[in-house]
Amino acid sequence: MRYGTCAWAVALMALGAARLLPAAEPSPEERGLAIATEADRRERGYGDSTANLRMVLRNKQGQTSERELRIRTLEVENDGTRSLCIFDTPPDVKGTILLTHAHKEADDDQWLFLPALRRIRRIAAQNKSGSFMGSEFSYEDIATQELGKHTYRWLRDEVYDGNDCYVIERTPVDKANSGYSRQVAWLDKEHYRTWKVDYYDRKNDLLKTLTFKDYRKYAERFWRATRMDMVNHQTGKSTILTWSDFTFGTGLREIDFDRNSLTLLR
Repeated sequence: MRYGTCAWAVALMALGAARLLPAAEPSPEERGLAIATEADRRERGYGDSTANLRMVLRNKQGQTSERELRIRTLEVENDGTRSLCIFDTPPDVKGTILLTHAHKEADDDQWLFLPALRRIRRIAAQNKSGSFMGSEFSYEDIATQELGKHTYRWLRDEVYDGNDCYVIERTPVDKANSGYSRQVAWLDKEHYRTWKVDYYDRKNDLLKTLTFKDYRKYAERFWRATRMDMVNHQTGKSTILTWSDFTFGTGLREIDFDRNSLTLLR
């Protein structure tokens, strides 16, 4: 028998044996990353958007205060996103602006314009876990959750609020500056929409829970929750965000998110 014929026969035997073997199961880390990657893929491609936001702050005694904002967001090719949060009410914070340059992997850049002082303050990376304008959202929460900022692990499948969900764990890559040791998120299997996130502090104690409600679809493919409730389990405080008037493709440009333009924005 010639060598070539023998090798070919051995290869056929190996192929037959391989077909009999079950496919290797992905690890929890591989499965978690695949779920997060698919959720990120579905979110990409909206270009730019604007929306109005009502923020209700509630203290432990149940007293509330309200703020109204305008939100502008822009996707940047080969990078993350740019966003502006512009406060319109109440009078004591009117004109305050948060500018965020969220990068895919590098540290985010954030600046806060305080109109009373006519001053632009840079939010240092070590301060991004601080409260955003007295709310239960941190500066870290306000920035877009870029895929490369966490590692991922699938935990289980579970029904949450009537939705068949993947439950995945997100661990921040920048552990030194994040306010969280990890996050646990529930994403539905049909549209990969996030319905709930548990945030654990640096001691791995449950700190906050964010829930998403009343999703609506825009531009035939982009889902947006119109209500977000953040509850701080350690302080008893909460913040409710109510979104309205989502508009996509408004023509925003990168220059509209320039740090040097903050003092001119209205």
